[in-house]
Amino acid sequence: MISLSLSRYRAEWFSSPAGARRDVLAGMVGTFALIPEVIAFSFVAGIDPEVGLFASFVIGIVIAIAGGRPAMISGAAGSVALVAAALVHAHGLHYLLAATLLAGLFQVAFGLLKLDVLMRFVSRSVRTGFVNALAILIFSAQLPQLIGVDWHTYAMIGLGLAIIYLAPRVTNIVPSPLICIVVLTAISTALPMPLRTIADLGRLPASLPQFGWPSVPLDWQTLTIVAPYALAMAAVGLLESMMTASVVDDLTETTSSKARECSGLGLANIAAGLFGGIAGCGMVGQTVGNVRYGGRGRLSTLVAGVFLLVVMVPLRPWVAQVPVAALVAIMIMVSISTFSWGSLRDLVRHPKTSGAVMLATVAVTVTTHDLSAGVAVGVLLSGVFFAFKVTRLMQVTVAYDAATDTRDYRVAGQIFFASAEIFADRFDLADTARHVRIDLTQAHLWDVTAVGALEEVVTRMRRHGIAVEVVGLNAASAVLVDRHAQAMRVPAT
Repeated sequence: MISLSLSRYRAEWFSSPAGARRDVLAGMVGTFALIPEVIAFSFVAGIDPEVGLFASFVIGIVIAIAGGRPAMISGAAGSVALVAAALVHAHGLHYLLAATLLAGLFQVAFGLLKLDVLMRFVSRSVRTGFVNALAILIFSAQLPQLIGVDWHTYAMIGLGLAIIYLAPRVTNIVPSPLICIVVLTAISTALPMPLRTIADLGRLPASLPQFGWPSVPLDWQTLTIVAPYALAMAAVGLLESMMTASVVDDLTETTSSKARECSGLGLANIAAGLFGGIAGCGMVGQTVGNVRYGGRGRLSTLVAGVFLLVVMVPLRPWVAQVPVAALVAIMIMVSISTFSWGSLRDLVRHPKTSGAVMLATVAVTVTTHDLSAGVAVGVLLSGVFFAFKVTRLMQVTVAYDAATDTRDYRVAGQIFFASAEIFADRFDLADTARHVRIDLTQAHLWDVTAVGALEEVVTRMRRHGIAVEVVGLNAASAVLVDRHAQAMRVPAT
């Protein structure tokens, strides 16, 4: 078993020479897709761009080694930045670094406790809504670069999109987004135009990240300040990472270890905090771009992190001249490829409840700019619709035997908090028969609400002088009745 795991791990790094080449090139594209979003979310969090870029470099390296989903790109962006903003504003950067360390510890614990199983409650409709909302948010994030600019910017973006979509018809050796960056940078350098460059987005790193401990008091007061933020950052980061991993699973038709991804992300965030960076999570747009351009292994994730540092420090003067129009073109492509266009057709073909869940997830996410809020609403709606569906499947049929003056109630289906009241209403509590038989052979009692409904029915009938017999309780239902029906004395068989 150990040798099998090691061989699989090696294959996730180096499947073949051709695969390694694709991973390297796709990872380089992922780096350039990382830069604008990391810088943008750094401003959202109220920190310098270099803090987010350093964190993305560290997270990329650690998650490539310790993560559970090959080809997945993680960095310092997403809803984590929204949670961190309030802490930075109130207490400063060092408290954010302390919260990052604690969030990492929480995530490691979540992974060890296998809490990734909670992802099973996220339906396909919610995942589709999550992906579509993210595509919309990625596109809307480019709007500031499209408003109030002259025609040169639009022309360069149009040229960039043309290169991205037409270059693969000529060659697939080099990913077309990388060609787009090189060509547009060369044009803007040779023909000076009023274009914004990466240097205009914020201060770029001028040195390597340095190891250090957050300068905060190690006392109970500090813990009470950072713990709520750390828990929120851990939960939001894990949610986005698990959703991203599920998207990659679907795209590549492979499986991944979600528990290992939880722990791996925790280790990555601990490392980020120790090197002066903010906590991060999986980034769907960049990950989808990585996969679309051939990234399949851990090497693509490692290259995205390492190349980020190479680009940001030694090549800083050159990178600073890359026009933002090139990055916008790449992100528009990522947005288009991320959106599930088939889901629009599925709105007509699939059940209306599935469409409602997907649209609600999109609407809440786009309105709040919070992916976790959208997913939470989607999961809640899925649960409500499921409960209604199961409730409708519960049936009670009634038969009367005049010879014995016995009314027979046969129950089929699931009895729980959502169907318990309907179950109770099916019984005539003023029944004129001397005997009542409740047959639960085809039913199941799931919770104390169901037991309470059964107990109330039996108690009221006995109060009217009716002899009641309950039969067909399965083992699990009988245990619930024995434990929680204190006032009920039913000769169950």
